[in-house]
Amino acid sequence: MKQIRYILLVFLALLCFSCNDMADVEREIKLPEHQATGKILVLSEGLFNMNNSTLAYYDFSKKELITDYFLQKNSRGLGDTANDMILYGSKIYIAVNVSSQIEVIDANTGLSVKRIPVFDENKRARQPRYLTQKDGKVYLSCFDGNLLRIDTLSLEIDGMVKCGRNPEGLCIANEKIYVANSGGLDNPNYDNTVSVVDIKTFKELKKIKVADNPYKVFADSQGDVYVSSRGNYSTSQPYRFQRIDSYIDEVIQDFEGLNVLNFTVHNDIIYMYSFDFNSDDNWIKTFDCLTEKVISENFITDDTKVEKPYSIQVNPYDGNIYITNTSDFTMTGDVLCFNPDGKLQFTINNIGLNSNKIIFLK
Repeated sequence: MKQIRYILLVFLALLCFSCNDMADVEREIKLPEHQATGKILVLSEGLFNMNNSTLAYYDFSKKELITDYFLQKNSRGLGDTANDMILYGSKIYIAVNVSSQIEVIDANTGLSVKRIPVFDENKRARQPRYLTQKDGKVYLSCFDGNLLRIDTLSLEIDGMVKCGRNPEGLCIANEKIYVANSGGLDNPNYDNTVSVVDIKTFKELKKIKVADNPYKVFADSQGDVYVSSRGNYSTSQPYRFQRIDSYIDEVIQDFEGLNVLNFTVHNDIIYMYSFDFNSDDNWIKTFDCLTEKVISENFITDDTKVEKPYSIQVNPYDGNIYITNTSDFTMTGDVLCFNPDGKLQFTINNIGLNSNKIIFLK
């Protein structure tokens, strides 16, 4: 569900290619030979309205891959369209959008601790989307226009604040939560604001005007908040990339020509990519948050091809960069690991359908 205009296309493609998809799942799985350590969990959202989200597990020491890890551990599926997950303390929180649940699992065992239903007083789904955390609370954006707060001791929703339309990514800077209000379900009448919510009072302080259809937000160590916006799907309006100063809560820079779809920040370096859903063209770059300049126009330096990047993350323990990739949005994709010099270290193939988040465990 990264691009709303492709939901119908992907759904129809699944109907047409369901046999191919099943064959794809059963293909031989190639495991990495690289001597990495630790474990990873890989969340795959599956396809909209198909109830086929998965959580995979890989142990580098044992060379053990379990693609249906959640199912094996809990004897049930994860749900429909799992969009995000975070590790906080000893628990993992997973936002399952269409099922409108927050799945809480034990990070060590993979067992479900609790399912938190996310519905309004009229039993309508709020559709949780993205998560962040701070000081014993987990915050989640919901497509119904609200930011919710979960207490991590009681595992209950204990606060809610109204933001804009169809909130997407969120991050924390200067004791404030920044929430990207996309309006993405209201094409072509998009939202173009980022809500600023005070953590202490849990009230919205203001809305900052940004480009149309803001999507992801991340903060650096200097208090800058970066925003990628997806523009207008109908008119092929280019993606935009902007910088907010969290001390004055205003956009202070619009990076002309830097059309970023998705990105992540690690040690004040941004790893970013763009992908054109019409031409399948893409690029992956690195960017310095301190100089506000592109470091490398081509992050990958060994000619490895990434067909359709779906997410990008950094392993905080070794600094390696992980990109999830698919050849077709209706077939299982791969996880590619690169070192900071842009050289491929290993690939884990056929790990899930539209993989969108990785958690790294020691």
